[in-house]
Amino acid sequence: MTTDVQMTVNGARHRVAVADDDLLLDVLRRLGITSVREGCGVGACGACTVLAEDHSVSSCLARAVRYDGVPLTTADGLAEDDDVVEEFVAAGAMQCGYCIPGFVLMGHELLAQNPSPTREEIAAHLEGNICRCGTYQEICSAIEATARRRQAENERRSA
Repeated sequence: MTTDVQMTVNGARHRVAVADDDLLLDVLRRLGITSVREGCGVGACGACTVLAEDHSVSSCLARAVRYDGVPLTTADGLAEDDDVVEEFVAAGAMQCGYCIPGFVLMGHELLAQNPSPTREEIAAHLEGNICRCGTYQEICSAIEATARRRQAENERRSA
Protein backbone atom coordinates (compact mmCIF):
# COMPACT_ATOMS: atom_id res chain seq x y z
CA MET A 1 0.00 0.00 0.00
CA THR A 2 1.29 3.47 -0.83
CA THR A 3 0.46 6.84 0.66
CA ASP A 4 0.97 10.25 -0.89
CA VAL A 5 3.03 12.42 1.42
CA GLN A 6 4.03 16.05 1.18
CA MET A 7 7.76 16.37 1.76
CA THR A 8 9.52 19.69 2.09
CA VAL A 9 13.20 19.04 1.53
CA ASN A 10 15.64 21.94 1.59
CA GLY A 11 12.73 24.31 1.07
CA ALA A 12 11.36 22.52 -2.01
CA ARG A 13 7.97 20.82 -1.78
CA HIS A 14 7.49 17.34 -3.20
CA ARG A 15 4.44 15.10 -3.36
CA VAL A 16 5.73 11.55 -3.15
CA ALA A 17 4.03 8.17 -3.11
CA VAL A 18 5.65 6.07 -0.39
CA ALA A 19 5.01 2.59 0.90
CA ASP A 20 4.52 2.12 4.63
CA ASP A 21 7.96 0.54 4.91
CA ASP A 22 9.90 2.96 2.65
CA LEU A 23 12.87 4.43 4.45
CA LEU A 24 13.40 8.16 4.44
CA LEU A 25 16.92 7.63 3.04
CA ASP A 26 15.56 5.79 0.01
CA VAL A 27 12.86 8.37 -0.67
CA LEU A 28 15.38 11.22 -0.45
CA ARG A 29 17.64 9.41 -2.89
CA ARG A 30 14.67 9.01 -5.28
CA LEU A 31 14.25 12.79 -5.04
CA GLY A 32 17.87 13.23 -6.16
CA ILE A 33 19.32 14.20 -2.79
CA THR A 34 22.90 12.94 -2.95
CA SER A 35 24.37 14.16 0.35
CA VAL A 36 22.31 11.63 2.31
CA ARG A 37 24.38 8.48 2.30
CA GLU A 38 24.02 4.97 3.57
CA GLY A 39 27.00 3.90 5.59
CA CYS A 40 25.89 1.16 7.94
CA GLY A 41 22.15 0.77 7.44
CA VAL A 42 21.53 0.47 11.18
CA GLY A 43 21.73 4.08 12.37
CA ALA A 44 25.18 3.74 13.91
CA CYS A 45 27.44 5.82 11.64
CA GLY A 46 25.71 9.16 10.91
CA ALA A 47 26.28 9.19 7.14
CA CYS A 48 22.51 9.28 6.55
CA THR A 49 21.81 12.15 8.95
CA VAL A 50 19.17 14.70 8.02
CA LEU A 51 17.62 17.43 10.12
CA ALA A 52 13.88 17.20 10.69
CA GLU A 53 12.74 20.50 12.15
CA ASP A 54 16.37 21.06 13.20
CA HIS A 55 16.68 17.70 15.02
CA SER A 56 18.95 14.96 13.67
CA VAL A 57 17.39 11.83 12.25
CA SER A 58 19.07 8.67 11.00
CA SER A 59 17.26 8.46 7.68
CA CYS A 60 18.33 4.83 7.17
CA LEU A 61 16.03 3.86 10.07
CA ALA A 62 13.20 6.38 9.70
CA ARG A 63 10.00 5.53 7.86
CA ALA A 64 9.29 8.19 5.24
CA VAL A 65 5.55 8.33 6.02
CA ARG A 66 6.36 9.80 9.45
CA TYR A 67 7.84 12.90 7.79
CA ASP A 68 4.72 13.97 5.91
CA GLY A 69 4.74 17.77 6.19
CA VAL A 70 7.90 17.89 8.31
CA PRO A 71 10.55 20.32 7.00
CA LEU A 72 13.75 18.39 6.23
CA THR A 73 17.23 19.76 5.69
CA THR A 74 20.09 17.89 4.09
CA ALA A 75 23.61 19.08 3.39
CA ASP A 76 22.46 19.70 -0.20
CA GLY A 77 20.21 22.44 1.15
CA LEU A 78 22.85 24.42 3.01
CA ALA A 79 23.85 27.84 1.70
CA GLU A 80 26.94 28.07 -0.48
CA ASP A 81 28.61 30.19 2.18
CA ASP A 82 27.54 27.98 5.09
CA ASP A 83 29.75 28.83 8.07
CA VAL A 84 30.03 25.25 9.34
CA VAL A 85 31.12 24.01 5.91
CA GLU A 86 33.62 26.87 5.58
CA GLU A 87 35.17 25.99 8.95
CA PHE A 88 35.34 22.29 8.02
CA VAL A 89 37.31 23.27 4.92
CA ALA A 90 39.56 25.66 6.88
CA ALA A 91 40.28 22.97 9.50
CA GLY A 92 41.04 20.28 6.92
CA ALA A 93 38.28 18.22 8.50
CA MET A 94 37.71 15.92 5.57
CA GLN A 95 39.59 13.36 3.60
CA CYS A 96 37.28 11.10 1.62
CA GLY A 97 34.26 13.28 2.48
CA TYR A 98 31.73 10.45 2.75
CA CYS A 99 30.78 11.19 6.36
CA ILE A 100 31.07 14.98 6.22
CA PRO A 101 27.44 15.85 5.37
CA GLY A 102 26.28 14.04 8.51
CA PHE A 103 28.93 15.69 10.67
CA VAL A 104 28.09 19.14 9.27
CA LEU A 105 24.39 18.68 10.03
CA MET A 106 25.19 17.40 13.52
CA GLY A 107 27.35 20.51 13.98
CA HIS A 108 24.39 22.69 13.01
CA GLU A 109 22.13 20.83 15.43
CA LEU A 110 24.59 21.18 18.30
CA LEU A 111 25.27 24.88 17.71
CA ALA A 112 21.53 25.60 17.56
CA GLN A 113 21.13 23.92 20.96
CA ASN A 114 24.38 25.12 22.50
CA PRO A 115 26.08 28.12 20.84
CA SER A 116 29.26 27.75 22.96
CA PRO A 117 29.95 24.04 23.39
CA THR A 118 33.08 22.74 25.06
CA ARG A 119 35.30 20.28 23.24
CA GLU A 120 33.85 17.51 25.40
CA GLU A 121 30.28 18.54 24.55
CA ILE A 122 31.14 18.54 20.84
CA ALA A 123 32.68 15.07 21.07
CA ALA A 124 29.68 13.76 23.02
CA HIS A 125 27.21 15.18 20.48
CA LEU A 126 29.09 13.64 17.57
CA GLU A 127 29.51 10.28 19.29
CA GLY A 128 27.12 8.47 16.92
CA ASN A 129 28.97 9.58 13.78
CA ILE A 130 31.88 7.65 12.33
CA CYS A 131 34.74 9.01 10.24
CA ARG A 132 36.71 6.12 8.85
CA CYS A 133 39.53 8.49 7.84
CA GLY A 134 39.97 9.57 11.46
CA THR A 135 39.58 13.35 11.19
CA TYR A 136 37.75 13.66 14.51
CA GLN A 137 40.11 16.27 15.94
CA GLU A 138 39.75 18.46 12.87
CA ILE A 139 35.96 18.02 12.89
CA CYS A 140 35.79 19.10 16.54
CA SER A 141 38.09 22.04 15.77
CA ALA A 142 35.82 23.10 12.89
CA ILE A 143 32.77 23.15 15.14
CA GLU A 144 34.68 25.07 17.82
CA ALA A 145 35.78 27.59 15.17
CA THR A 146 32.21 27.99 13.94
CA ALA A 147 31.03 28.70 17.51
CA ARG A 148 33.76 31.35 17.94
CA ARG A 149 32.94 32.85 14.55
CA ARG A 150 29.24 33.12 15.35
CA GLN A 151 29.98 34.62 18.74
CA ALA A 152 32.27 37.25 17.17
CA GLU A 153 29.62 38.07 14.54
CA ASN A 154 26.98 38.46 17.25
CA GLU A 155 29.27 40.74 19.26
CA ARG A 156 29.90 42.89 16.16
CA ARG A 157 26.17 43.21 15.53
CA SER A 158 25.54 44.13 19.19
CA ALA A 159 28.24 46.82 19.24
